[in-house]
Amino acid sequence: MTAAKPYLTGHYTPVADEITATGLTVEGRLPTELTGRLIRNSHNPKPGVTPTHWFKGSGMVHGIRLRDGRAEWYRNRWVHTPALDGAPYLTEHGPDLTASTAGTHVIEHAGRLLALCEANLPFELTADLETVGAYDFGGKLTSAMTAHPKVDPATGELHFFASSPFPPYLIHHVSSPDGTVLESQEVPGASAALKHDFAVTAHHVVFLEGSVTFDPAEHSGIPYRWHDAQAARIGIMPRGAGGAADIRWYEIGQGYAMHLANAYEDARGRVVVEGPAVGREGWQRSWNWWVGAPERGAEPNSGSRARRWTVDPATGTVREEQTDDLTVEFPTINEEYLGREHRYQYALSFPDDLGIGNHTLVKYDRATGARRLRPFGTGRLPSEAVFVPAEGATEEDAGYLLTVVGDLNTGTSDLLVLDAAELSAPPIATVRLPRRVPAMIHGSWIPDSAL
Repeated sequence: MTAAKPYLTGHYTPVADEITATGLTVEGRLPTELTGRLIRNSHNPKPGVTPTHWFKGSGMVHGIRLRDGRAEWYRNRWVHTPALDGAPYLTEHGPDLTASTAGTHVIEHAGRLLALCEANLPFELTADLETVGAYDFGGKLTSAMTAHPKVDPATGELHFFASSPFPPYLIHHVSSPDGTVLESQEVPGASAALKHDFAVTAHHVVFLEGSVTFDPAEHSGIPYRWHDAQAARIGIMPRGAGGAADIRWYEIGQGYAMHLANAYEDARGRVVVEGPAVGREGWQRSWNWWVGAPERGAEPNSGSRARRWTVDPATGTVREEQTDDLTVEFPTINEEYLGREHRYQYALSFPDDLGIGNHTLVKYDRATGARRLRPFGTGRLPSEAVFVPAEGATEEDAGYLLTVVGDLNTGTSDLLVLDAAELSAPPIATVRLPRRVPAMIHGSWIPDSAL
C-alpha cells in the first residue's frame, strides 16, 4: 500500500464537501468594527483525487462573515474552474488560462473577489463565495496573474505581474482602483526563474529571481527545480510608464524567497527588501514534502529564515543578512505601511525539520530588535496572521490579528481575534467554527465597505 501524500494528511487533510453554517458561537466579544469577511484559500482536491504536487490541488475558499459583534456564517466552496472537473492546463492550442486550481490567494479589487493562482487568470467569486468565472479585466489581461498582487495604500492602484517560463518572461501590470488596466510593460532582462512574489515601494517595483528555474525534466506537475547555475538576482524597476526600460538587476547570494514581507526606500535612497529565504537543502526538503517524495522535511517549510537585502543603487552593491534564526514563512504587516518603512512584522514559525516543536505566531519589532512569540501547543496550527487596523488607530500595531487555528487533538477549528499590540494576551474573541478547516495558504480581510 502506498503511503499517503503528506499534503493529504494531518492538518492538510482535505474536506469532502461544501457546507454553510449560521449563527456561530462567539466567546469573548467581537469588536463591532470587524464587519466584513475573512476569506482564506487552500488546496483541497476532491475526494478520490491525489494530485502529483500540493500546489496542484483544486482551490477551496473558506469564509467567515462578521457583522456588528456577531459571527453570522461560515461557508466553504470549491472554486469551480474547468480544472476542478479535470480540464488540462496544456492543450493543443497552448495553455488554458482558465484551467486554474485557483487555490493560492483571494483578494478584493474594484469591488470584486478574486481567487488567484499564478499560472492562470483570476476567478471572480460572489460575496457568498459562489464562482462567477474567469476575470480578465475587461479583456485587458491576456496573460496569467500573480497570486500576490500589491495595493499601493497611497494611490489604491493594484500592481501585479505575469511570469512565464517562456518569453516574455515577465510582464508588469497596473490597475486603477476601479479595475481599469492603466499600463502593461514587458520587463527586460528577466529569465525563466520562478517568480512567486514581488514588492512595491514609493518609487520602484522590486522583483526577485532565485536559484529555482524552469526545468521540463521535472514531472511533478510544477516544472521547476533548483539549479546552482541560475543566478539569484533582485530587479529594481522605476515605477511609471516606461520604467521597465530602466530596470537594474543586482546579483545576490544563492537562495530562494517564496514570499516577501515588504520593501521600502530608506533615507539614503537604498531599497530595503525583507522576507524569508531558503537555501538548496531546505528548498529540496520542502519540495519533497510538496510532491510526497522521500527525504522530505516533517513540515511543508524546511529552513526558511528571515532575511534582509539592502540594495544601494549608488554603489551597485547589495548587503544581505539573516535577521532571525527561526524557521518562518507567511510574513505579513499592517498593509497601510506597504511600500514604506514598517516597524512591525508578523510570521508563522514552524517546528524543526524533524517535526520537533510547535507552530507559533511571531511578532518582530524592527526598531528594538525584539521578537515575541505566541505558541499554540501540540497539534494546533494557526493560519497566516491577517492584520486589520483598529478604527481610528494612530499606532502601527493598533489592530487585530485574525488567524484560523486547526486542532488535531479535537478535530476542530476556531477563528481567533488577537490583539496585535499584545500578542501574548488572551484572545479578544474566539469564533467556534462548525468543522475542521484544513491548513490554508493565503487570505484577506475584506470589509463590507469594499464590496
